[in-house]
This record gives sequence, C-alpha cells and structure tokens, in this order.
Amino acid sequence: MAEEKDATSVPLSQGVREEEEGRDPEDPLKSPPASSDSSTRRACCFVLQSWISKKFMTGCVVLFPVAVTFFVTWWFVQFVDGFFSPLYEQLGIDIFGLGFVTSLVFVFLVGVFVSSWLGATVFWIGEWFIKRMPFVKHIYSASKQISSAISPDQNNTAFKEVAIIRHPRVGEYAFGFITSSVVLQRDDGDEELCSVFVPTNHLYIGDIFLVNSKDVIRPNLSIREGIEIIVSGGMTMPQRITPISPIERVARQGDRIPLSRLV
Repeated sequence: MAEEKDATSVPLSQGVREEEEGRDPEDPLKSPPASSDSSTRRACCFVLQSWISKKFMTGCVVLFPVAVTFFVTWWFVQFVDGFFSPLYEQLGIDIFGLGFVTSLVFVFLVGVFVSSWLGATVFWIGEWFIKRMPFVKHIYSASKQISSAISPDQNNTAFKEVAIIRHPRVGEYAFGFITSSVVLQRDDGDEELCSVFVPTNHLYIGDIFLVNSKDVIRPNLSIREGIEIIVSGGMTMPQRITPISPIERVARQGDRIPLSRLV
C-alpha cells in the first residue's frame, strides 16, 4: 500500500525556489527581509530629492520678484512708449524707447505747469467738471486719495501717520493711517479723537474708526512703509516696531491738515 502524501508538505523544488527568493516556505504571505543596501539607497534618494527641492524653491523665491519687476517694467515701457511712438512713426523716426522718454518729459512738464498759478487754475476747473459727472467722480476721488497718500508734498498727504489700534478685540491690533483729528465735546470735558482709516487688501477700501488719541500707537514707520505693509499683506513688516517719541510726535503735528481740503 502506497504511502499517503502529507497535505501540508511542500514540493522540494518549490521550497528551494522560495528559499532562494528569501521567503519563508511555511508562511507564503511573509515578505522577504529588506537588504541594507536597498535601505541605504532609498535614504540617499530621499535626501537628494529633499536637497534638490529645497534649492529649486530657493531659486524660485529669488528669481520671482526679479522676474516680476522686469516684466512690469518692460510692460510699462511698452505701454507708455505706445502713446507717442505712432507720432514718431509718421515722421519716419523709429527709435525704441523714444516714446517712453517723451512720455516722461510730458509728465514732468505737466507737473511743472500744474505747480504754477495758471496750471492750478486750469486743473481746478477740470476737476470741478469731473466731480459733477456721475460714477466718474467716485473713481476720481478714490484715485486722488491714493495718489495724495504717497504725494511728495507733505502738506497735501491724506495719510498723516501710521497708526496701530486695538481692533476688533482686546489683545488684537490693526494697522491703519491717521487721516484727521476731531474734538468730541462732552459735558464732562472734551475728548480728542483720531480718525483712523484701516484699509483692506485694497488700499482705497476700508473702515474708519474714531479712536481716543491716547489709545493710538504711532510706530516709527513712514507712510510709504505703512502702505508697503498693507499691500504686501504684512510680509514687509519689520521685526521690531517702536513708538515714536513725544518730540517727534509734536514735530509731525505741524504737518497735519484737515482731510476736507483734499476733496
């Protein structure tokens, strides 16, 4: 009588093949042990991939503002050059950038003309007509406020100082600009308030808060630096901010004028 085969027995050829592949013949589902060479190779690949990714992102961070600056500058040159270039083409003059230079000279001459009494009068008449136009007057007023905020003439700036106020809750602060001051008359005494304009990501849109002058923090930042902080979403915020001294505050108060003179 022939011997019965064991149901759990494994053929010799299959066992040898599984042993060569590194698997346990008793446990077919068990994966072969990883070799030290493959683990080292994977670790090296991971480190190399991380290093390449980091250096690539560093290059993007460095080149992105440079590329944006060159792109905007090139677009601006071509845009401004297009105003006077057709005129020069009709005269047979084809010099790249000549229209751009002419535009700069034209803007300079406009500034000189408006600074005179005659130019200021002509500008006032034109502005009077624009402010009588529906819808157009709102666009013009908003644009004028933005240009007045960065005007080199400190007596005509709409933004007087950069301000930090507590808003919306205690312990939270908001960046803004002092536009004017007002005295609130009460029975128990007068209270000096500051009109603080807190803009959103769009500089010409925001909220106006009347805050007690004593509660307004005036940092040592210029108007231009404050605008850069708002426009950049706080990315240009300095690491340290200190309030201005009382002497500097008194000196700056001499430059304040009511905002109503600008509208």
